[in-house]
Amino acid sequence: MKIATFNINGVNGRLEALLEWLEEAEPDVVCLQELKAPQNKFPAAALEKAGYGAIWQGQKSWNGVAMLARNADPVETRRGLPGDPDDLHSRYLEAAVNGVLIACLYAPNGNPAPGPKFEYKLAWYERFLAHAEDLLATGAPVVLAGDYNIMPTDLDVYSPERWRDDALFRPEVRKVFARLMAQGWTDALRKLHPEERIYTFWDYFRNAWGRNAGLRLDHLLLSPNLVGRLQGGGIDRDVRGRDHASDHAPTWIELSDT
Repeated sequence: MKIATFNINGVNGRLEALLEWLEEAEPDVVCLQELKAPQNKFPAAALEKAGYGAIWQGQKSWNGVAMLARNADPVETRRGLPGDPDDLHSRYLEAAVNGVLIACLYAPNGNPAPGPKFEYKLAWYERFLAHAEDLLATGAPVVLAGDYNIMPTDLDVYSPERWRDDALFRPEVRKVFARLMAQGWTDALRKLHPEERIYTFWDYFRNAWGRNAGLRLDHLLLSPNLVGRLQGGGIDRDVRGRDHASDHAPTWIELSDT
């Protein structure tokens, strides 16, 4: 079972690129973030033609998350994080696919920090931490996949000293990620590549792609009962280098059937 997360940065504007990658990579499940499309503008028909059932939560111009399943329909279990009914941002979607519960998340950026946006990010993560703990308590096999907007360690950023005060790398958010790990989750890509400097995002500015000045923002976390099924994983870096690409690259893992 191949599960991928991909911040598409505009699903309609990059639909051709998305369909090309789906045909090449043949992931079984894809978590998409930053759709930047209202609910009624999601390209469900084109994805269905490509062999993917989909659920999605759109939002005009901003945010938006979706989950695709190859030759299947994700069985939705939750839309939006619990704990704040006034938070209408489209940032969390959860569904069961082939016996695995998968969460698709798009965490707030939080910049500028400090400030209201950073406070919202920390509050959002408190709700996410509480829900992640509840998911673990179910005993179900769970994958938490998405754009976390956190670089957990110095290995996840090309120039750590330049990012110390950024909302993606401040001590507060790295502590949040550490608290998540302490619940019992496993960072799948880091388990597979414990000492490598790996990135999933390269900014459009300052020739970041050409200089390989990247960040690792996209993570797939596994519940303890899935760690033994982890067979492989990686980042489709070449997708970032194509014309009209997202600033993120698809990040994926493979799980054995048993």
